[in-house]
Amino acid sequence: MNSILKKVLTYLILPACIAGLTYALVSSIMEPVQFEKHREYRKGIAVQRLKDVRDLQVAYKNVNGKYTADIDSLIMFYNEGKMKVVMQVGSQDDSVAVANTQALKKKNPKIKPEQMLELYQQGQKLVFKIENEVAVKDTIFNSRPGFVVDSLAFIPFSGGDSVIMQSTIKKVSGVNVPLFEAKMPYKSLLKGLDNQLRINLDAEQEDKGRYKGLQVGSISAPNNNAGNWE
Repeated sequence: MNSILKKVLTYLILPACIAGLTYALVSSIMEPVQFEKHREYRKGIAVQRLKDVRDLQVAYKNVNGKYTADIDSLIMFYNEGKMKVVMQVGSQDDSVAVANTQALKKKNPKIKPEQMLELYQQGQKLVFKIENEVAVKDTIFNSRPGFVVDSLAFIPFSGGDSVIMQSTIKKVSGVNVPLFEAKMPYKSLLKGLDNQLRINLDAEQEDKGRYKGLQVGSISAPNNNAGNWE
């Protein structure tokens, strides 16, 4: 009986224990590696989304004089808004065009860009700037056919958690400065990954005095709309 038990221990139970310990050891080593791999992948997608929010916020401020804290307003601005774009007609390197323009303005100091455009279209060499009003969505992100503006409201991989966005106007050196910030906490962005490793990451960021996630802009400290990944 003892002989049989010894064989069972030697050929079945012991190898199974060794295999189990080996698997646990490998898993403990690979789990942080896999966590970092997925974190970097998710970070890349999240950073692009925050950059898009920043670009749209800047365009919104150029039109409205301030940023918005409402993501729906930002999306509506993209879908329905218009913005002014300054275009240069002619070239400053064309000496004939420059001379003609100077002579025309000297003769008619109150001439408008629209009038100059008519003369330009008639074949006269001129150089000037004209302001046009264009749809926002025809100007921003128009080189990205797969762009979906509604996605800016949500933190990727979170299952639908909203981007945290705020705006304010703060007096800096006696001047009112519009500010905004948009945040994606790791708790949402890294949802579904190893929770303890995510908690450790949050603690590490907190020890360094950093936001526990990704952030662009700041309403507490003007930073020229920089992202905390830059």
